Amino acid sequence: MFNSQLPSRDDLPSSESLLKSTLVALLAAIVILVTIVLPAEYGVDPTRIGRVLGLTQMGEIKMQLAEEAAADRETSTAPQTETPAPQEAVVSSAAAIPQDSPAETAEPEEVAPVTGAPVEPAAPEWRDTISITLQPGEATEVKLTMRQGEVAIYEWTTDQAGLNSDLHGDNPQDAFISYRQGRNEPGDSGEFTAEFDGAHGWFWRNRSEVAVTVTLRTRGAYSEFNRLF
Repeated sequence: MFNSQLPSRDDLPSSESLLKSTLVALLAAIVILVTIVLPAEYGVDPTRIGRVLGLTQMGEIKMQLAEEAAADRETSTAPQTETPAPQEAVVSSAAAIPQDSPAETAEPEEVAPVTGAPVEPAAPEWRDTISITLQPGEATEVKLTMRQGEVAIYEWTTDQAGLNSDLHGDNPQDAFISYRQGRNEPGDSGEFTAEFDGAHGWFWRNRSEVAVTVTLRTRGAYSEFNRLF
């Protein structure tokens, strides 16, 4: 057996150095949690460093996918109403009818006149249409020049992955309004009313890993249709 020599008291770390090491390790763990773990896993970015590093967007996508998975589970586990099986018609045998009983004469049923299906009016045609291809990380903006109270109707779709979007308005007098925001959406449609004179429209950014083509169709009351960049 080999007896190891015990360290002297001077070789052992002091309580003060142990406390400092513990505080440094705790501080480092908090910094990693706030700047990396929270943005990357939950989309929470109090320091804004995660968004610069691209971690916040990854966390937001993870949270959105988790919400969609939970919604799918709720839909799949919802109780379904069983439809009763159709009852079989009872066919009476001709032999069961006495031969001396008078035969019943069925009266012919009246045939309802055949009428054509109502013709639905055709949907109004779109006034302007534009298709833009966005590479991963690329953004674009399309604006309508509108006066206060004018209404625009729109529809936009993508060819594959979803886009982040912001439908908003602004003008040179520093007026600004956000009508709607979306994240990782394959499209949207509806209408909006201009809250003031100015430019009103859509901002899209491609946060996916593939090129996405967005197609916008509009009609309504506006004077100009412009792609800003």
